[in-house]
Amino acid sequence: MHDWLVVGGGITGISLSYELQKSGFSVLLVEQHQQLQGGSSLGYGGISYWSGTNPMTQQLCQEGIKRQRELSHELSESTEFRELDLLLTLEPEANPQDILHQYADCAIAPVLLSPQESVEREPLLDINNIGGALLLPHAHINLDSFVKAHSRAFQKLGGEILYVKVNNLKIESDRVTGITTNQGDFTASNVAVCAGGLSRALLKVSDLHPRIYFTHAEAIDTEPVDLELRSMIMPADTKRYALEGKTTDIEKEPLWDEAGHELLPASVDAGAIQFSDRRIRFGQLSRVLTDPHAAIDPKQSEADIRTSVHKILPKIGDLKGTWRKCLVAFSNDNLPLVGALHGYENLHLFSGFTSPTVYVPTLSQRFANYLKGNSDEIISRLSPNRFL
Repeated sequence: MHDWLVVGGGITGISLSYELQKSGFSVLLVEQHQQLQGGSSLGYGGISYWSGTNPMTQQLCQEGIKRQRELSHELSESTEFRELDLLLTLEPEANPQDILHQYADCAIAPVLLSPQESVEREPLLDINNIGGALLLPHAHINLDSFVKAHSRAFQKLGGEILYVKVNNLKIESDRVTGITTNQGDFTASNVAVCAGGLSRALLKVSDLHPRIYFTHAEAIDTEPVDLELRSMIMPADTKRYALEGKTTDIEKEPLWDEAGHELLPASVDAGAIQFSDRRIRFGQLSRVLTDPHAAIDPKQSEADIRTSVHKILPKIGDLKGTWRKCLVAFSNDNLPLVGALHGYENLHLFSGFTSPTVYVPTLSQRFANYLKGNSDEIISRLSPNRFL
């Protein structure tokens, strides 16, 4: 029997599995898809290490960027880590000082650029449709490469990966003994749920209801193109965060366990990133639908994304590409849920990472160290039970 059974093989699950195995635990990682389908398959991969707003998150940001800078060497395989500029675009009618105020508590203060200075930094921007931009130091990885590199390193250490859908958790009294799948039951001393946007649905089957939520995220992927996007582009006034913040109050909690609700209208955050192989990903449209398997009209979604992106990046908005969607998990205070669930000391949640590329590698390492008996104030503060 394994020490740990980890459910979900995206950036969170594979990072946690690797750190647990490296720390001497035996780990079985169970993932439904051999080709990534969740948030790790559609994320931009940006590392916002500038974004910490209090001592705890600033410390995690410092640890996170340090960890990302060293992982390719440690794993003996590239995660495609690189440093690059982040340009947060302003609407033409926006008040720059009001926008700057939103970033006043960040560990690194942004530099306000005029429209002309923004276009000098990123020539693909349309000077007529931006009110300038906030410039921040940023970093980037390819999430596919991150997962592949960790998977190989994890297996070299003796970790095992099983590709099968998890149907349910096996619970006896106050302990989780394993999981049930179409290929049989699997047992372990401890279970960690790292299933991202599907975590809530999986736990609900076992009548567990942690306060974890999800949005349906949509973007467009191109083939390699001749265009060169120098920076990562995102809006300074991000609509997705506002969307998340308005859907997690306690009055809405029962709705999250009922399929068929759209808690707020969809919103689009116009942005883009180019990968090292010259593919471009642009979007992102976010929906708050309580059914993780809700049907979405891809033609209308693609049209909405293209209209929004075309305003600020016209050449990118016109590129041929494939519309894709995934689920993105979040909590109601923008901090991840890390630790044992109330009443089940060996059932752990490791999800809800609003900034996974910053927090996941260092919290995986901290969590593995914590499990070996070392105290960790940060891990204790991130317990899923803080919302009880």
